[in-house]
Amino acid sequence: MIDANKRAPSRRPIGRQHDQKILIVDDEPNIVISLEFMMKREGFEVATAADGDAALAQVAAFAPDLVLLDVMMPNKSGYEVCEILRADPARAGLRIVMLTAKGRETEVAKGIALGADAYVTKPFSTKDLVAQVKSLLG
Repeated sequence: MIDANKRAPSRRPIGRQHDQKILIVDDEPNIVISLEFMMKREGFEVATAADGDAALAQVAAFAPDLVLLDVMMPNKSGYEVCEILRADPARAGLRIVMLTAKGRETEVAKGIALGADAYVTKPFSTKDLVAQVKSLLG
């Protein structure tokens, strides 16, 4: 006889990140594809957006735990998106990692000043980025 109170074993992939959600925002399709593959492989639920306006819409719809946010994008820059998200008290727990080819100290300082939790310059080590994401999400 089957006991209806016993649950079937979970079929989560090894290393599943407790259903944490990551939003990848970048206007370069190749970067989005590689980041999406890598984060899904690590067990995260992933959504994507290709510009600043779409990023804000996805944050509202998808409610991510962390945003990987490109700086230079159409419509709204990553800086503008970061500033808007940080102005919303409902998004206080959202982690933001800025991704950019601009690695000068002034750009890094601007990203951090606007509320980014981390600032990663392209090209980046995928291993290091995964470690940073896991660290930020605990």
